[in-house]
Amino acid sequence: MSSAQSVTGAVTPPDATAGGGQRRLGLALLVIATAQLMVVLDAAIVNVALPHIQRTLGFTGSGLEWVVTAYAVTFGGLLLLGGRTGDLLGRRRIFIAGLLLFSAASLLGGFATSQAWLLAARAVQGVGGAMVAPTALALIATTFPEGAPRNRALGVYAAMSGGGAAVGLVLGGLLTSYLSWRWTLFVNVPIGILVAVLAPYVLPESTRQRGRFDLPGAITGTGGVALLVYGLIEADVRAAIAADFPEARRKSRG
Repeated sequence: MSSAQSVTGAVTPPDATAGGGQRRLGLALLVIATAQLMVVLDAAIVNVALPHIQRTLGFTGSGLEWVVTAYAVTFGGLLLLGGRTGDLLGRRRIFIAGLLLFSAASLLGGFATSQAWLLAARAVQGVGGAMVAPTALALIATTFPEGAPRNRALGVYAAMSGGGAAVGLVLGGLLTSYLSWRWTLFVNVPIGILVAVLAPYVLPESTRQRGRFDLPGAITGTGGVALLVYGLIEADVRAAIAADFPEARRKSRG
């Protein structure tokens, strides 16, 4: 095994320890962190815009919940498949493909003129996010040498994952107030394209693992996770309805 290849099968950049390599590692971390932040905050950024979306596209109360749910179900349900695809076809390749798919879906969603159009775009966004998130984490092992550089990169990745929801709420409020709810989707387009363009220059491609797609396993695993995500979301909605029901009955009797 060559010295440029780690025990995990990841190819370490030859200039990772050189002076110029530190700058490249910094750019690589910026690319990975930005992609992860974009994917995570998208689960929350439209929350503030939901009333505006409802007025524009005529959603009912229950239908409006699917603007968030459509993204969460496909994102959570396809994470395993997205990670496995990166292992077999190349993590950087799938990372970039996911970014482009995510950006295209964001652009189409921003132009939505019907409920079905917006929900379909949100679902496709989830597919792109499920390709980006696991490969972004795997690319940290591919790009950063063991020790302090990798630990620092993992810390930044965790911070982006943890703080994405808060950033999404703030950014969603600003975009909705000063521009339009459509910009909660449009904002992803230039960011995603820029990150996808930079990725080939700062991220090395991983060594492809030998194997094949386990289609039955992918279907059952993805379906199980999707059902779990849907169940958690639906339970939260039903709990909110149940909490409001006694109050509604008292008002109706009064």
